[in-house]
Amino acid sequence: MERAAIYDHLAGLLAYPGEDYRNRVAACVRALEREHFEADALLAVVARCIADMRLEALEEQYIQSFDMNTKGALEVGWHLFGENYDRGVFLVKMRQEMRRLGLAESTELPDHLAHVLRVLGRLESPAAEELAHEFVLPALAKMRAGLEGLDSPFGNILEAIQLVLESQHPRPAGSSHPPELRVLA
Repeated sequence: MERAAIYDHLAGLLAYPGEDYRNRVAACVRALEREHFEADALLAVVARCIADMRLEALEEQYIQSFDMNTKGALEVGWHLFGENYDRGVFLVKMRQEMRRLGLAESTELPDHLAHVLRVLGRLESPAAEELAHEFVLPALAKMRAGLEGLDSPFGNILEAIQLVLESQHPRPAGSSHPPELRVLA
């Protein structure tokens, strides 16, 4: 499956749950089953976990995981820059990339992980690798740490996203630590 389609499926799991959420998870499981076995297995666990969950309970899990928990917030720029000027620059750059790529905005800010994944899925190398390694993976590590200790299926979703990104964007040979964060040029 094309990288953009896989990233779009993953991004769909980060949107607020609605009646179609179980279908979104199932579609993502199918999209990953051939190429990303470990991520697929994590999402299969999520599918089983939410199979009998009331929508209200799933919505509450989402709110507790991401909206009421600043450490689990889904805004990439916030995790990397906080509320300073560099985040503003990052937001502008992400909005420009979304427009350039013809991606629709939503009520979420442009640095929301769902938007960033959609952009990442459409970028060519080396821009894709730069975005993945300098921005997305470091922020994702912070998001995952922010969900530790919570009884939430969303931790598995973030881990599955990390596994897919690491397999699609392997760290260059000889690079043992994340590069310094720069704002997209």
